[in-house]
Amino acid sequence: MDRKQFAHVADVLRIGDGVYNASESHRDAIIRDSWRRCIELHRLDPTTMQEPYILPHERLREHQDSIDEFLRIARHGVETLYRQVAGMGYVVLLTDARGITVDFIGDPTFDNQLRKAGLYLGADWNESHAGTCGVGTCINTGQALTVHQDDHFDATHIPLTCTAAPVFDPLGDPLAVLDISALKSPQPKSSQHLARQLVQIYAHKIENATFLHRFRRDWIIKLNASPEFMDLDPEYLVALDGGGRILGFNHLARRLLQRESSGDPEAVPLLGEPFGQFFECDLAGLSRYVHSRPSEKRAITLGASRKTLFAEAMPPQVLHSPRREHAAASSAEPPVPAPMLALTGGDPTMDRHLARAARLVNANISILLLGETGTGKERFAKAMHDAGARSRKPFIGVNCAAIPESLIESELFGYASGAFTGARSRGKKGMILEADGGTLFLDEIGDMALGLQGRLLRVLAERELWPIGASGPVPVDVRVMSATHRDLVEMVVVGEFRDDLYYRLNGAVFQMPPLRERADLDWLIERLLAAVAERDGRPAVFGVDALDRLRGYQWPGNIRELRNVVEYACAVSRSRVIRELDLPEYLAGNPLIASRPGPKHHAATDNPARPVEEKGRTLKEALRRHKWNVSAAARSLGISRATIYRHMKQYGIVPPNLE
Repeated sequence: MDRKQFAHVADVLRIGDGVYNASESHRDAIIRDSWRRCIELHRLDPTTMQEPYILPHERLREHQDSIDEFLRIARHGVETLYRQVAGMGYVVLLTDARGITVDFIGDPTFDNQLRKAGLYLGADWNESHAGTCGVGTCINTGQALTVHQDDHFDATHIPLTCTAAPVFDPLGDPLAVLDISALKSPQPKSSQHLARQLVQIYAHKIENATFLHRFRRDWIIKLNASPEFMDLDPEYLVALDGGGRILGFNHLARRLLQRESSGDPEAVPLLGEPFGQFFECDLAGLSRYVHSRPSEKRAITLGASRKTLFAEAMPPQVLHSPRREHAAASSAEPPVPAPMLALTGGDPTMDRHLARAARLVNANISILLLGETGTGKERFAKAMHDAGARSRKPFIGVNCAAIPESLIESELFGYASGAFTGARSRGKKGMILEADGGTLFLDEIGDMALGLQGRLLRVLAERELWPIGASGPVPVDVRVMSATHRDLVEMVVVGEFRDDLYYRLNGAVFQMPPLRERADLDWLIERLLAAVAERDGRPAVFGVDALDRLRGYQWPGNIRELRNVVEYACAVSRSRVIRELDLPEYLAGNPLIASRPGPKHHAATDNPARPVEEKGRTLKEALRRHKWNVSAAARSLGISRATIYRHMKQYGIVPPNLE
């Protein structure tokens, strides 16, 4: 350690110990806070200089594959930014939300130096490992910033200058970080002001390009304070469904809409709200803002602040395929296919799920269905399969909890001839290959053994599998849909479920509503009665007394329990009208049954109905399990470190060393 590095370590320790106050230190507040965080939460030692960590190729591929479509879209922005800064000695890094460098452009002449400095593909710039740095501190704060030379926590990095800006996903949440860094730079931090402006500009461009691609089949509203720049470089982007409800927004639009709403911005339910709640315009009025009209005549007023912006309304792109052309042209919102319409009688939650699922029936992404036992997760998956292009191929359902652990590997992956004693002479195809070209539905995925989780992950990543005893891999094309009533996030926290598999499975997540919360109970009852009548030839209806019992019950077994009750009542009833006494004993004549609470089920972490106290307990338990390492807890919960810190403050969670 040279003299400069020794002095830097002493400076870090003084600020970490609180010897300096804000007025005495020349450091920015964001740097001082990060240094303290590195010592107090990440438990990093400033006296230990660490070499940058470069991920092995296999692990890097996992990070890249999880955001492969985003990387494809972002690549042009990364290349264009590099052309702007290459002559000044910078490299361009694009990391994922965990700080792993998933794309990189630098001068190959300095390849060895860049790799040694960590300015390289696969480098881990997570603040919990690398200390205060451009990428890691940007992730923790959600802000664009420059970490210049001895702003870095680790003395290894003090020759570097790093400028980073966050890239947000189409719902306004952190997705990636764009960074430009240099091995050497002028001493003043102000020399990086232009670098910061450039990074912010290109992060915004990448974010907008991702947004426009994601919502190309929906209404997109571009907004800018200037009519001249509104068409070319919109500040704000908002996506709407066919009913004029908000589907998504870029980060600037999210902040704009939150400012327009009263109360706590974190509590404002933006998604699903009508566009007209924030702007003096509804869906019918969007025709006034199409591109064919002069931009200066497309002024739009915000409802609360009365601020004026200029808008361009982009209708959904029409898919010119023979099957879909007529349907897409007749409605901005893709019609819900008939197999899926049969799942709802007008329940708002199910209607929203089905509208979103209708856009995903042919998307090659995994579907994860969460919810209590009996809520119809498999029927939902089968309806999506029947509505899509894979409907001519098999839908293979596997109950991961019902097959013995000793058999599930051979049942799923199959085996070659003579693979083991007792094996069939011709081998066995296995359920995954049975589903080739179609859909593999993994029910109760939370009960799959850890060892099999790893094998399943490889199938999803490589699109091939190795049957037991086979001499080589077999290619397979399946769409995976999975379901569970268990809390997979909590299972990841305690090490019972692989986090990499979880992120493979949750391409699109649907939380199935319990029956007690659905608004279409009467419709479901009528459907079940009609099915019994068609099968047995005995039409029946529920009398008022019996129907009141059904309406007041909590239905802990959900639709499955309702089906059993209807079947029982139809079988027991001696007349066409089913009375209260025809119901099962636990329902009939019990005055307490209507108020009896259903069983407690663990909901997913991102379920907004989950009680605040339970969220706080889950967060605190995750922090304890990871010895108060915020980054490790954030990875296990699948959220950003900035969110962890915000929730710690919200729930009053204080690390033991600060109590």
